Amino acid sequence: MKDNRFKDVIPYLFFGVCTTMTNIVVYWLCSHVLHFGTMPSTVTAWIISVLFAYITNRKWVFRSTAESFSEILRELSEFFLCRLATGFVDWGCMYIFAEKMGLNDVMIKTLANVLVIILNYIASKLIIFNKS
Repeated sequence: MKDNRFKDVIPYLFFGVCTTMTNIVVYWLCSHVLHFGTMPSTVTAWIISVLFAYITNRKWVFRSTAESFSEILRELSEFFLCRLATGFVDWGCMYIFAEKMGLNDVMIKTLANVLVIILNYIASKLIIFNKS
């Protein structure tokens, strides 16, 4: 008997790393090249990485079966709401540790994303792409 409980963990970790890299690279470009500032760069990176994450999670990680417009809209809404909640974790870490305390912004961004990946997996598995 094959245990399929964790069949989505490996692709989630792979795309989680890709999403994190997208988040960090976009943040760095916005902050260090375009000079948007810490918080605007953080929000811009969040928006782009959440779009990337939705597409990859829907198609390759949790293999969503949502087909109708209303099913996809529900799934997309839940995804963005859950990501918004974990986005506050990212934004809070960046604001407190990088903006106010002056710690290395890219390091804080990286550490915050590790926590966010874990929280996002739980939300995706239990709420958004739950097939039961």
